[in-house]
Amino acid sequence: MNLLERESAVFFSTYKRIPLEVECGEGVYLYGKDGRRYLDLFGGLAVNALGHCHPRIIEAVERQIRRYIHASNFYLQDVQVELAERLVGATGYRRVFLCNSGTEAIEGALKIARRWCRNRNKSVLISFENAFHGRTMGALSAMDREKYRGGFGPLLPGFLSVPFNDPEALRHAVDENTAAVVLEFIQGEGGVVPATEELVAELKVLQGKFGFLVIADEIQTGLGRTGKLFAFQHYDIHPHIAAIAKSLGGGLPLGAILGSEEVAYVLEPGAHGSTFGGNPVACAAGTVLLDELLHRDLMEHVAEVGAFFAGQLMKLKKDFPLLITDVRGKGLMLGMQLTQPGDAIVDRMREGGVLINCTAETVLRFLPPLIISQAEIAEGVGKLREVLREFQI
Repeated sequence: MNLLERESAVFFSTYKRIPLEVECGEGVYLYGKDGRRYLDLFGGLAVNALGHCHPRIIEAVERQIRRYIHASNFYLQDVQVELAERLVGATGYRRVFLCNSGTEAIEGALKIARRWCRNRNKSVLISFENAFHGRTMGALSAMDREKYRGGFGPLLPGFLSVPFNDPEALRHAVDENTAAVVLEFIQGEGGVVPATEELVAELKVLQGKFGFLVIADEIQTGLGRTGKLFAFQHYDIHPHIAAIAKSLGGGLPLGAILGSEEVAYVLEPGAHGSTFGGNPVACAAGTVLLDELLHRDLMEHVAEVGAFFAGQLMKLKKDFPLLITDVRGKGLMLGMQLTQPGDAIVDRMREGGVLINCTAETVLRFLPPLIISQAEIAEGVGKLREVLREFQI
């Protein structure tokens, strides 16, 4: 049996595997067992912010492994505290909870919101249509897409989903019973759709009037992906809670909940926890990730090359008007809206040595490592131009 057949024989059928066997990675490139090099414009789904096998990540991981790999959250661990101190210092948040993934961060954020509102006569958690917050029951309850929710009911009560970028719909949904509003400031799985200034302005007004919590899902958008530390920093708002993950661990599983002063004392010992959350090896990698982001002008680089990337994609939009209708996003989180399904284009790009992703069926999504250069972007866009010629109407 080949590897795909072996995989199908032992795994639950949850992934539609791409027929690429990975051998190794370096920088912005993955290398397959077929001997080919692939320009990685997908970045492990926004995880590999510093590219593959970054030397400082490897050094930090090796050093921590030689100290200890796991000790339990019953004990004090300097590597956890150092990471949390960096997060607090860089973000202005008051408290941190370390977990393993984005969906765990969202689940914990929802629990904090529930605990916060238990004596405030508030109970409804509002989210937005077409959002994606994870795979756990709480995250699914905060989503409306049948693709993810179907067959898993009954889901949790007390959730309401309203149309995204519709300030009037939000205004009609919010009242004294609203406990929290959770949103992605750029919907990732939903098609790389940024929140409008009007929506966020209305959210801020309503929060001031009704006193609910605002929860930012920064799992895909956070930690420099958009050219700022968080996507919400492109707007005039500072959410009470932010959920982060993906790139935080430098490629290792690591997530975090960041809480403001309003929720800093909601949880007491025993109210929430995680056996593996804040794994010391992942925290060591995460400390390097933050250092690179904050002290090596990496976010400025993202803003610069992101603008270049968007400009190159806009040129493709101009040249293929019947195939491309929109280019959107911020920094190095970009989406290209097509007039037809994009999976075949993704396949042809892979065959040509470039890895991209299609989301929401018709949106090509680009999430390259934040270290990518203009020359490497030009390489990927050049290949995309060749492929689009095959599909132009």
